[in-house]
Amino acid sequence: MARIDTHVTGSFVEDRDTNISIGLDLPLRRDVSSGGYFASTKTTVEAVKNNIRNLLLTNRGERVFQPLIGLNLRQFLFEQITPEVIFEIQNDIRDTIKLWLPFVTVENIVVSEDTTTSNTIQIKVDFSIQQVPNSLDSITVRID
Repeated sequence: MARIDTHVTGSFVEDRDTNISIGLDLPLRRDVSSGGYFASTKTTVEAVKNNIRNLLLTNRGERVFQPLIGLNLRQFLFEQITPEVIFEIQNDIRDTIKLWLPFVTVENIVVSEDTTTSNTIQIKVDFSIQQVPNSLDSITVRID
């Protein structure tokens, strides 16, 4: 019979074992300490951050055999950033994360124009993982 691990609350069993890698770390690079393999993430939160970043930066139709994965955020680069456009971007991000990462709860999304450079959108996503509801983390992505 399976038992629930109650020794450490708020963490995953995989995160406590340093020999277990959760996913590939991005950008792809060689991990010198592992003897030539790719660098990898060691915690679930790091892996989820990479997954959200990939989801936001992938255009729909870009991934082979998965044409619905991703968002079309680059289409908003040359539009005026109005409250309606921000609302549309936020809804699209929420729907896409809910579809592809159902274990992630989006707490807040901030969409802003980068005033230092033209045609750049900055998106900050605050999220938590449903298995650890009190852990709030965030990721910021720039669309150029």
